[in-house]
Amino acid sequence: MAKSKKSQGYERKSGLIRRREFFQHCGRCALLAAAGLATGKSGSQAQQPALLDLSSLPVKKKARVRLLFALHRPRQDRPDWPNLGFDFRPVMEQYLSFLEKRLPEFSFVTATASGPEETARILEEDREKDIDGYVVFQLNCWNRVVQPVVETGQPVLYVDFQYGGSGGFLVYTASLIREKKENFGFICSSEPAHLAEAVRTLSLLKDQGQETSLARLVEQVRRKLTPAPGYLTCYPDPLNLLSPEETLYRMNNSTILLFRDHKGGEPLNLAGIRVLNLPFSELNAAWEKADREQARETARSWWKKAALVQNVKFSELVNSAAMYLGMRQLLRKYQAMAVTINCLGGFYGGHIQAYPCLGFHELNNQGLVGACEADLRSTATMVAFSIMTGGRPGYISDPVIDIAGRHIIYAHCVASNRVFGPDGPANPFEILTHSEDRQGASVRSLMPAGYLTTSLEIDQNRREILLHQAKAVGNSFDDRACRTKLVAEPVGDLEKLFTMWDLWGWHRVTFYGDLKPAAAALASVLGYRLVEEA
Repeated sequence: MAKSKKSQGYERKSGLIRRREFFQHCGRCALLAAAGLATGKSGSQAQQPALLDLSSLPVKKKARVRLLFALHRPRQDRPDWPNLGFDFRPVMEQYLSFLEKRLPEFSFVTATASGPEETARILEEDREKDIDGYVVFQLNCWNRVVQPVVETGQPVLYVDFQYGGSGGFLVYTASLIREKKENFGFICSSEPAHLAEAVRTLSLLKDQGQETSLARLVEQVRRKLTPAPGYLTCYPDPLNLLSPEETLYRMNNSTILLFRDHKGGEPLNLAGIRVLNLPFSELNAAWEKADREQARETARSWWKKAALVQNVKFSELVNSAAMYLGMRQLLRKYQAMAVTINCLGGFYGGHIQAYPCLGFHELNNQGLVGACEADLRSTATMVAFSIMTGGRPGYISDPVIDIAGRHIIYAHCVASNRVFGPDGPANPFEILTHSEDRQGASVRSLMPAGYLTTSLEIDQNRREILLHQAKAVGNSFDDRACRTKLVAEPVGDLEKLFTMWDLWGWHRVTFYGDLKPAAAALASVLGYRLVEEA
């Protein structure tokens, strides 16, 4: 599609945005709540510790800093976090405006980049400029912009745009921590003052020279700005657990149906669980054969039970119900417990005709397993601990960390609303479109607060079970990114929680209940090692 003159002017060579053009194309607007810029969101509501007073530090001359925004396009052109059609231009303008007002001792220049090539061109131009450091904002998840900037040796502050770039931010941050990059610091906070305090370390680094590193300075800021642990005592939640030996026996007699592509493949084995690798055509045929009157009855049941149905037609619910009935038929055919689907790949490729989100929701409510994105490791985790807990559902999520409230937010568009198992109480849920593309039907589950949760991943290749725990404290209704957002406070060292994402990927599977002793026992029976990430 040909670009308008306006967009051509905005996307000048190397992604560089001149100051006059930046304001011309972005315009001025209020600070975005979602970006954490002057909001009234959770970060500002939480009681904050006193900020570091770095304003009195001597600055010999204005520090010149490049603000580099990592994103696909200024207006998002694909289904991804935050969502299709999202306009980043006001976000970028407000970051610039806020920092200029808050930090007059700095001089800021701006640019955008979608990947290493554009970043390299910007860095080449910067060789002729007196740039004292970089602030890289991860606005979309997987744009590899921060890495080449860090490799220059210049000071680099890395910033997460919450519910936009959080996946890349966590994975790339963990990798750079592992590489011990001393010129790299990071901040992820919905409180705008925290960003300003972190940026201010660039001037302190300039004054102190080789006496310290940016990594240590920003860590000091981050630790002092993160609130102390809150009240972490949780409601009683007794568990009736199977023994690890019985759990392993049942895992060895369980089957996962994997729909990854249109080809299928040979059967697999994952932590003792059999995996059948089936083609999309079999799933689509099951959807086609599903009884449409029964699908309408299922859709009516969902409609009545939901606290809210928004922007989803009843016909789309019927379509989703037919997919659910098709999945149930395949589970019976293969005597399987779980199904996982490359949902978006299948849908966008025309291989399947309905989103499986509501079907997964229904299966998980029944003590079975419906798992997103053909993620076998997470599916095996859901199977193992659902067996062990008598049917409690696992919740695959893309986590986000926000130091402003000392929170981890578990976000996804599929979730059960029976977190204590099929026979436990149901919590409210809403039916909305799938968030990234605003199509189909998905679920926002408003999960109960006050209970301990355990987040896990089982990795057969590593022979490890990864684990952290957190107290559920509420739900976020932010419109960006996935629909369900369970907000929790981690139990343990929040700083340590930044370190494993490069090795384990972004997904985690969250269960209600204290599963730490059970996970350790299962790891022992499997011959695996339990790894605590917080």
